[in-house]
Amino acid sequence: MPKAIIFDIDGTILDSVDLHAQAWREALQQFDHDIPFDDIRAQIGKGGDQLLPVFLRPEELKEKGKDIQEFRARLFKEKYLPEVKPFPRVRELFQLVKAHGQKTALASSAKEDELKDFKRIANIQDLVETETSSADAERSKPHPDIFEAALNRLGDDLRPEEAIVVGDSPHDAEGAKRAGLRTVGVLCGGFPESALRDAGCIAIFGGPEDLLREYDESPLAPGRADAKSD
Repeated sequence: MPKAIIFDIDGTILDSVDLHAQAWREALQQFDHDIPFDDIRAQIGKGGDQLLPVFLRPEELKEKGKDIQEFRARLFKEKYLPEVKPFPRVRELFQLVKAHGQKTALASSAKEDELKDFKRIANIQDLVETETSSADAERSKPHPDIFEAALNRLGDDLRPEEAIVVGDSPHDAEGAKRAGLRTVGVLCGGFPESALRDAGCIAIFGGPEDLLREYDESPLAPGRADAKSD
């Protein structure tokens, strides 16, 4: 039964996927790569190390990949961060997890200063045991590094089967699976339910508000061998 819940951030607790996609699109345009918005959006959930190789040739990546990432980071912070909002009932969901005696972690490839902003926006600074940032993983999702780091930080004695990931993208579910973790999918990030199921999600909910309402019947509930998995 889950002793810890590991949350993705973008598209899971924060309504930010479109904003990230637009920031990447503008950054790529700045360096003469005009990529359709929908193509970029489908890759959100990955870090820049995994996203950029989808659109750039190896020689282009070597030449300007770092500059594109730095430009995007500045652009997002200055232009798009003020538009980021939490999904409804995020704080209440984290409070409920804590009330059940379960630990919480954030699994993100964001930079540390970005994580501080995201926790402030979600109003969960006091409700998170630990988190990961880009500094904690060599590779971002869909590789397992981020989730392995979060699991380790939650405690040496915590086994993968004792934690569950909550994420909005197939990249979350694929990375979690490679780390031996199960994933509950949420649809609020805009990824199709079929894509989440194909990636291995054991249950699907609309978003944090739905999870809060149905928590005791969900796979997140502690001590419930019959928790709903649908």
